[in-house]
Amino acid sequence: MTQLKLGRWLRRIAALALATGLAGCDVGYISRAAYEEMRLLWNRQPIADVLEKKDLPADIRGRLETTLAVREFAADQLGLEVGGAYRTVTNVDSGAIVWVVMAAPRTSLEPYTWWFPIVGDVPYRGYFSHDDANAEAASLEAKGLDTYVRPAIAFSSLGFFNDPLLSNLLALKRVELAGVIIHELFHRTYFLESDVMFDESAATFVGGRGAIAFYAATRGAHSADAEAARGIYQSDLKFSLFLLHEQARLLRLYQSGLPEDEILKRRAPIFAAIAADYGTLKPTLSGLERFDLDKEKINNAVLLNYLIYFHDLRNFNALYRLDHRDLRATIERIIALAKGSPADPFGAVWRAARTAPPSTPASTTRASK
Repeated sequence: MTQLKLGRWLRRIAALALATGLAGCDVGYISRAAYEEMRLLWNRQPIADVLEKKDLPADIRGRLETTLAVREFAADQLGLEVGGAYRTVTNVDSGAIVWVVMAAPRTSLEPYTWWFPIVGDVPYRGYFSHDDANAEAASLEAKGLDTYVRPAIAFSSLGFFNDPLLSNLLALKRVELAGVIIHELFHRTYFLESDVMFDESAATFVGGRGAIAFYAATRGAHSADAEAARGIYQSDLKFSLFLLHEQARLLRLYQSGLPEDEILKRRAPIFAAIAADYGTLKPTLSGLERFDLDKEKINNAVLLNYLIYFHDLRNFNALYRLDHRDLRATIERIIALAKGSPADPFGAVWRAARTAPPSTPASTTRASK
């Protein structure tokens, strides 16, 4: 790495820390995050160089080749801003790059948020130490909040850096890997400030449908990989509907006007019912280990973790059908709707899915990148 590039990194880090400090946030925390990002970037290796190794295990070779093919497909066929992302790989020594802390009031599904420069209010905070994450959760619980601590295996710098593929992702199945990469590339392409639920749910839709499109194009519409990708996507839709139903059940209680003690008393059997409902649903789901609701003691923070990533996916899917199943056109429309209605992007998608005429397929309106 040149001194010039290192200097640019340090200026970005300094600016980020300064902005955070002025906002009253933890400069030490941001500085640590910037240091860890720089460490990941410093240790990147070009995937093309790694593929030249004669002793590279066949499964790792296949996933690295898939990564390069997915990024090319995402740029050329989906119109995503790929840049230099996922052209390199960085070895990491654990399954979790960061530990994420989430919190919520005990009588509400409104998340506790932290403010950061660029992204605005976000409903989670990441730590590079499990102990630090647990300490933060304990502090929030002492304030009367529900909390949840979970690992995060992937991230996006939203285009500020050319993110490497993290080696822990090479443990994923090939179909899951494609979905994760496309999910993160959507974040690189568009990110609505202070609305992480929209950002993550839209990326979940794009990642799921994008994996289907990739394997249908490269291995055949009826190939095993394309069918596996369809299974994951259908699981996402089913899980999203399940969450919508359970959210409505809780909101009726939380908005009832009952005293807090009574609400806390009545939510316990609702949580038990949610766990039972999920036990029935889970055997029908496929995909990443994100469907682990039965492994956690349910509280509002745990539910919010899933609601953020799977909110109302059916409306994104309705747009896709309106767009003649042209995913590139749907991605463009999602971004345009969010830009046109940043205060209520889900509402804009809902209205468009029911009232807007189909858009002209993107393949006829502009050249592929």
